Amino acid sequence: MAMQRISEILSSRSPGNQFNDSSSSDIKLTLSSRDGISVSMNVHRQILVAHSRFFAVKLSDRWAKQQRWAAGNTGSSASPHIVEIADCEDVEVYIETLRLMYCKDLKKKLMKEDVPKVLGILKVSAAIGFDAGVMSCLEYLEAAPWAEDEEEKVASLLSELRLEGVGVGEVLKRVSIEVANNGAEEGNENEEVLLKLLHVVLEGKDEKARREMKGLVLKMLRENASHNDLRKESLYSACEGCLKLLRQHFLRAAESDLKDVGQIARQADNLHWILDILIDRQIAEDFLKTWASQTELAEAHLKVPAIHRYEVSRVTARLFVGIGKGQLLASKDVRGLLLRTWLVPFYDDFGWMRRASRGLDRHLIEDGLSNTILTLPLAWQQDILLAWFNRFLNSGEDCPNIQRGFEVWWRRAFWRRSGEQERTRSLRITTATIENS
Repeated sequence: MAMQRISEILSSRSPGNQFNDSSSSDIKLTLSSRDGISVSMNVHRQILVAHSRFFAVKLSDRWAKQQRWAAGNTGSSASPHIVEIADCEDVEVYIETLRLMYCKDLKKKLMKEDVPKVLGILKVSAAIGFDAGVMSCLEYLEAAPWAEDEEEKVASLLSELRLEGVGVGEVLKRVSIEVANNGAEEGNENEEVLLKLLHVVLEGKDEKARREMKGLVLKMLRENASHNDLRKESLYSACEGCLKLLRQHFLRAAESDLKDVGQIARQADNLHWILDILIDRQIAEDFLKTWASQTELAEAHLKVPAIHRYEVSRVTARLFVGIGKGQLLASKDVRGLLLRTWLVPFYDDFGWMRRASRGLDRHLIEDGLSNTILTLPLAWQQDILLAWFNRFLNSGEDCPNIQRGFEVWWRRAFWRRSGEQERTRSLRITTATIENS
C-alpha cells in the first residue's frame, strides 16, 4: 500500500515541473527506510542545494568537483551522480518534502494535505534545513483546524523540534495562553477568564442554556487535574453572592412578598452547582459550616410555599451525599449542626424534590443521609433515627427511606452490645477455668 502511494507521488508531475524528471536531473537519489523500503528518484542538485542546508553541505561544490573528476576518469560523465540516504523514518513523507522544493506555491500545495501529513513534512523539513518548508508548514498549522487528538501531537512536535521564530509562537498561541502573553501573569489571566464564565453562567437568563453550560463548565473544570485555575477565595466569593440573594428573596417570601420569588430556586440551583465544584476540589468544608449555620433560613422554611422552596433542600441533599461518600470531612459538631438545622426542612421538601426535580437520584440521597447519620455518636443516631421511624410511618413515600441506616444503628445499639456482653462473660469464665486448673 505504501509503495503504491509512493509510486503515485513519483509519477504525478504537473507540466513544467522537473520533479523526478530523468531527462534533466543530475542526481539519482535513493531513500531507504528502517522497515526495508527503498526508493530511487531523479532530482536536481541546484534545487536541493538552494532550498536545503543539509543538501547544501552534502552536495557542495567540492563534492560536485569530486563527482566530475570521478566521472571523467571512468568516462561516464553523462550519468547522474548517485546519492543515498538511509534510515528515513518515513520515505513517503521525505519524498513529499522534496517535491515541495519544486513548487512555487508551497502553501497552496499543503492545503491538500491533512494535519498528520503536514506534521511529518515539518519534521523532515526541519531535519534537512528546508526553511521555506518549515515556514509553510507552520503557516498551515496556524490556520488549519485541528482534531482534538491532534493538538497534543502539534504541541509535542514543536517542543521536540525546538524551532525558533515567530511562526512557532503563532501556532502555539492556539493552545497556550503562556505563549500568547510571553508567560506574564498566566495564572491570573486564566482565573479571570474562568471567573467571567462562572458569572455569565450564574447570571444567564435562558434556563435551558444555563443548564447546558453548567454541565459543560463543570466537565471542563473536572478535566483540569491541576486545579490551579480558580482560587478557593474566588469560588467562595461567587458562593457568598448567591447565598446573599437566596437569603434576601427567601426571607421576603416568608413575609408573603412573592415578588421575584423565582430567584429562590435559581440561587439555590447556583449554590448546588458551585457546591459540586467545591466538592470536586475538596474545599467544601467551609461551605458546609456556613450552610449548617443558616438557622434563620431554616426557621422561615415552612412559611415559604413548597413549590418555591424545595430547590433549597437539594443543596442540603448534596451535602448529605458528600458527607456520606467521604467527600466532605467535617467535625461531628458541624455534621450534627447540619442535621439539626436542615433535616426537618429536608423531610418537608422530600416529596416535592422526588416529584419535581428532574434526574433526582433518590437512592443516592437516601444512602448519603443514612451514612451522614451513622457518622455521629450512637446516642445522636438514636434520637435522629427514632424520629425518622415515626415520621416515615406517617408520611410513606414523601419521606426518605433510610431503613438501611436504621438497621445499622439497631445492630450497633442492641445486637453488638448484647454480643459484646456475651463475649465478655465467656472470656471471664475461660480465665477462671485456667486459674483453677
